[in-house]
Amino acid sequence: MLDVQPDAHLPEILLIRPKKHGDSRGWFSETYNQSAFDEAGIHIRFVQDNLSYSAEPGTLRGLHYQTPPFAQAKLVRCARGSILDIVVDIRKGSPRFGRHTRIELSRENGLLVLVPEGFAHGFCTLEKACEVSYKVNAHYSSAHDRGIAYDDPALAIDWPVPVSRLTLSDKDQRHPMLAQSDTGFVY
Repeated sequence: MLDVQPDAHLPEILLIRPKKHGDSRGWFSETYNQSAFDEAGIHIRFVQDNLSYSAEPGTLRGLHYQTPPFAQAKLVRCARGSILDIVVDIRKGSPRFGRHTRIELSRENGLLVLVPEGFAHGFCTLEKACEVSYKVNAHYSSAHDRGIAYDDPALAIDWPVPVSRLTLSDKDQRHPMLAQSDTGFVY
């Protein structure tokens, strides 16, 4: 059985805590089981697994999304290290449009975050050698790949590292502000 809770700031975001079974050797956790997700009312068919590795703390990846018809729901977990995960509501007309939530994910806490379609996602590494894995329900499409500026003043995201010390890809440094984005999502 999964412990599934809605996020306090964006209730569409689900925080999932799989059960850990431990003994003197360490622990075991089933991070994904379709039957358990179905039983919890989460009926998403995942089609692709992704893994990212970030060598240094302060590595920022995001804020990413794909537009319809290739919109993606994501099931995110930090398999090694720790990250600050950020999710932003980008559904035009939503009462929470432009609001974000912050969730710390780590190997230690074992927490998973379910990010539905209509939300941008990104994270900042909090320590060296972080590995983040995530499942998606639609394949990657470069023609539908989009992002929002990590430093958009309207989002007011308080990153855990000063903006001047963040490490981003060239692509992630060029994303438009949310107000200039046609996300393709309507509430």
